Amino acid sequence: MLIAIPNVLTPEQVAACTARLAGAQWADGRESAGYLSQPVKHNAQLADNDPLARELGDTILSALEKNSRFFAAALPLKVLPPLFNRYAGEQVYGRHIDGAIRPVAGTRHRVRTDLSATLFLCAPESYDGGELVVQDTFGERSVKLAAGDLVLYPGTSVHRVAPVTRGVRLAAFFWIQSMVRDATQRSILFELDSAIQRLAKDVPQHAALVELAGVYHNLLRAWADS
Repeated sequence: MLIAIPNVLTPEQVAACTARLAGAQWADGRESAGYLSQPVKHNAQLADNDPLARELGDTILSALEKNSRFFAAALPLKVLPPLFNRYAGEQVYGRHIDGAIRPVAGTRHRVRTDLSATLFLCAPESYDGGELVVQDTFGERSVKLAAGDLVLYPGTSVHRVAPVTRGVRLAAFFWIQSMVRDATQRSILFELDSAIQRLAKDVPQHAALVELAGVYHNLLRAWADS
């Protein structure tokens, strides 16, 4: 299930991030890739311990804490600090799958990658190509969102980034360990929560709202890890 989350960052925050990244110390993205991904990964990336990555990552994490759609979709237990990449001049990332467990740089902590996230930082019209292409049960789905928008997709997905043939593609990417490990259960909870919110908006006094909220929280209680 792919879920788009618009306006995670404001235009002002996006502009501030891209201005700072323009002077960043980019490294070869293959340095952080596993042995299967190295041959197909051709991009630039900020080091995990780069102070700029930590600073901009904190901005993103603060924004996510206030985003109700992100919380409803991901039900986050742990969020890996965001990383940043850059594509230009035909750079591409071929078909690959993310590792199941990611270390938190500089710590002994690990995060299970239930969900992958890409936060787009450049306007889609400013570059050609660069689509995130995710393979799911319905085939390949191509994603290229507005600057400041985020897409969530299963960490189990085979995916790739199409070649950037004009301009520059900047993005943040990171992983989430959800309170609800099972993707089907997580999808049910998201759809139920979304329906409850629509009902609360359209008929706020409806008697069934309390019962439906009870169903949601009882399912979450049954399925969640803490």
